[in-house]
Amino acid sequence: MEPDLEVVQIRRGESFKAWSHGYPFHTVRWHFHPEYELHHVVATRGRYFVGDFIGEFEPGNLVLTGPNLPHNWVSELPEGVVVPLRCRIVQFSEDFIGNAMKVLPELTAFGRVLEQSRHGALFSPRTADGIAAELEELIEAQGVRRIELFMHIMGNLCRAGDVKTLASSTYLPDPSGYMSIAINKVLAHIGCHLTEPFNEGDLAAIAGQSPSAFSRSFRKHTGMALVQYVNRLRINLACQLLMSDDAMPIIEICYAVGFNNLSNFNRQFLTQKGMPPSRFRTLLIENTRAAEAA
Repeated sequence: MEPDLEVVQIRRGESFKAWSHGYPFHTVRWHFHPEYELHHVVATRGRYFVGDFIGEFEPGNLVLTGPNLPHNWVSELPEGVVVPLRCRIVQFSEDFIGNAMKVLPELTAFGRVLEQSRHGALFSPRTADGIAAELEELIEAQGVRRIELFMHIMGNLCRAGDVKTLASSTYLPDPSGYMSIAINKVLAHIGCHLTEPFNEGDLAAIAGQSPSAFSRSFRKHTGMALVQYVNRLRINLACQLLMSDDAMPIIEICYAVGFNNLSNFNRQFLTQKGMPPSRFRTLLIENTRAAEAA
């Protein structure tokens, strides 16, 4: 079975993504992505798959997967049962960690762990317990504190002497064999033309597919519908404009990021950020004033 591509969105102004999710969840499927992923199970037991490895997991399971290595964790729960928090995850790119190692030679020791992660690196429950509290804090941390926690967590992984490699040494992830070239072209087009008008028919033509086939393919490879994916990117861009220019009218930001309707922009912003853009800007201004007064 070919794995699906998961699109990992690391926000501008951040070096890595730290988040958590429950179970069931839409990313719980056989998938891959170009980013490294540190995956810590908080609750449930079940079976997990990393490359050609299959094993049993329980709370405390801590695994670092390398770029494009397919993986999945499937919890064994009675039908209809929902778990609000199943795992915590940190994802970071090869460019980020590679550049950090160039600037900070002390990080060179982490190269061994990164290399091992290309086949899946399983850490002991003792190592997992040692970083559990920091992973929990990292999910909500801001500013320099995020970097402090990230470095401390990576330090603990470097010092772990009980790391087990999961996938076999002969297993080589080959994204060219299962990544959709057509969808990659579409994602690149969206990234370059995010603020311009386009529709599903335009993108289906780029992919060389019918609109219905394209819709199914896009959802399979990104885990979401096209409109949801584009709205998410546009709202993230709107946040960056709100943070960088406190004088730019919200209606101008609406049109600048690709929306053509202010009420829809406000509705999408509220859905994704839990507040309207005006409130988001107010909180930013209050935070700036508090920092200046400190």
